[in-house]
This record gives sequence, C-alpha cells and structure tokens, in this order.
Amino acid sequence: MENPALPVVCALIERDGRVLLAQRPAHKHLALKWEFPGGKVNPGESAEAALIREIREELLCDLIIQRALPRFTHAYGRTTIEMIPFVCSLAPESAEPQPTEHVAIAWALPAEVAAFDLAAADLPVVQMYQAGAGNTTC
Repeated sequence: MENPALPVVCALIERDGRVLLAQRPAHKHLALKWEFPGGKVNPGESAEAALIREIREELLCDLIIQRALPRFTHAYGRTTIEMIPFVCSLAPESAEPQPTEHVAIAWALPAEVAAFDLAAADLPVVQMYQAGAGNTTC
C-alpha cells in the first residue's frame, strides 16, 4: 500500500520585485539546498494556517497570502510530498525575516532564482511563478 502524499506548504514572499529564498541547514535532509520557506501541514490544519505558522516559526515574520499556485506532487525517494505553494507579501507590521532554522536567506530577482541550488520540489514552483500561473486570489 502506497503512503499518501505529505502536504507541504511554501511561501514565495515578494518584496520590491524580489522573492525570498532560504538555505537549509547542513544537518537536515536536502542539506544546504535553497528553498521557498514553509513546512508540513499538521492534521486538521488548513494549508493557509500552516503557512502562516511555519513562516512565524522559521522566519519570525508575518505574511499576507496573495494567491495560490497550483498544487503538485513530488517524490523524494521513499517520501512523496504534495507541494502547496502560495505567493505572499510581508504584512505591513511584520518584522524583517530572520532565519531561525535556515543558515541563510536571500532576496532574489525572479530571473536570478534558477542560479540558486534549489531543492528539486521547488523547481516546478519557480517555473509556475515565472510563467505567472495561479493568478487565483486566496
């Protein structure tokens, strides 16, 4: 029996024409890969609530979710995730993002994102974002 896909959210946080990327720690899965920050959705939690919680935990900042991008699945060996990406902005009263679980953060122009060593599941997110997909308001 196949395990169901693990729901995972990620935030494409936009500011001044740039998007925020975060670098994973060396001791975790996908060590030192860059990603759009986010994390697992807890049972009974909405994807939007999970994203707001994860970003507060990981970056100590607050978001406004602008729109969803299409969901998709990605297999990482034994684990398959359902990636749930959202385009966001920092809330007006938010603190500056501070990496608490990542080793670094970077603001990149959309055209520069492909130059980062991204986690495999983030590559389709970049393609959808650059193509302007998912202009659905949340």
